[in-house]
Amino acid sequence: MKTLDACRSAIDAIDNEIVDLLNKRMNVVKRVGEIKHESKTAVYRPEREKAIIERLTHRSKESNGSLNKGAIEAIFLEVFAVARNIELPERIAYLGPEGSFTHQAAESRFGGMSEYLSMSSIHAVFKTLESKRAKFGVVPIENSRDGIVGETLDYLAKSSVKIVAELYMPIHMSFVTKTNKLDEIKKIYSKDKGFGQCRDFLLEHGFMNVELIPVESTATAAILAAKEPNSAAICSHIAAKLYGIPTLFENIEDDIYNSTRFVILSDFKNLLSEDDKTSMLVRLEDGVEAGSLVRFLEDFNNEKINLSKIESRPSRDQSGFGYWFFMDFDGHIDDPKVQKAIEKHAAEITWLGSYAKGKN
Repeated sequence: MKTLDACRSAIDAIDNEIVDLLNKRMNVVKRVGEIKHESKTAVYRPEREKAIIERLTHRSKESNGSLNKGAIEAIFLEVFAVARNIELPERIAYLGPEGSFTHQAAESRFGGMSEYLSMSSIHAVFKTLESKRAKFGVVPIENSRDGIVGETLDYLAKSSVKIVAELYMPIHMSFVTKTNKLDEIKKIYSKDKGFGQCRDFLLEHGFMNVELIPVESTATAAILAAKEPNSAAICSHIAAKLYGIPTLFENIEDDIYNSTRFVILSDFKNLLSEDDKTSMLVRLEDGVEAGSLVRFLEDFNNEKINLSKIESRPSRDQSGFGYWFFMDFDGHIDDPKVQKAIEKHAAEITWLGSYAKGKN
């Protein structure tokens, strides 16, 4: 191919082949949807999608292709989302409003074609799933800087819905305003943790004496700042673009590696995959007596199960100072060695979900 026109003709021909192949794939997907409907099998299978991406990444490497894992994920996550909507259109509830980081996390997994329900609180997401008004929910569970989202754990502890997938997303904050001069800004809106994550920026620009107003989400902050004169917001660049408010500074967070772990919730159990994680809450019957936690953990150590996270959480169903322990470990709840480790502790454990391990 010696000319630009020749290159374009070749690309057009390849694009035609891609569309034909995608149509063939979606015809198979329709049949998959019928089989899943007959067997009442869940449409969303994150462990299957992860296996496909790993296989295609390996294939691309073997053929010395230009597509790395990130590129393959970007392409095929959208293909998966389209396929799921062909199999069975589903609603996804998320902690809103539109333009929030949770909304971005939801769209990164369920694509632009899905139907989304913006919820005003984490509690509302759980209630929507429990009442079957949505099949999936997306909520934050942990931030690399601020730690566990207690509200998510509290509702997981008493809800019938489970974690079916996790994803990690970098969190970058922008400073946005319609005001022409910084010294004209009288108030700044953001989520409470947004202020904490951008404290150095606020100090450097003399904003600590400006009224800082916490709201339920950074997207709400953008909405308010877009309407009110002499105000600003700390929010995502997507929220700023969505609500038509100029961005003055980008990436203003103190920690450039700041990220949030989100979980996808639903009402089914995943099948085992080659790289699973399980989350659980543990209420030790002996409370916090000396050695009770050590004895519990020894059963996992004896089975060589890696505990990747353990964090105490005040209990909401006991008088006085009671504690739960939130734990993540490598493996699936149906793994024989996991079953052996937990068999003596069935009354102490609340299983929160087993799912394909996300990329951190």
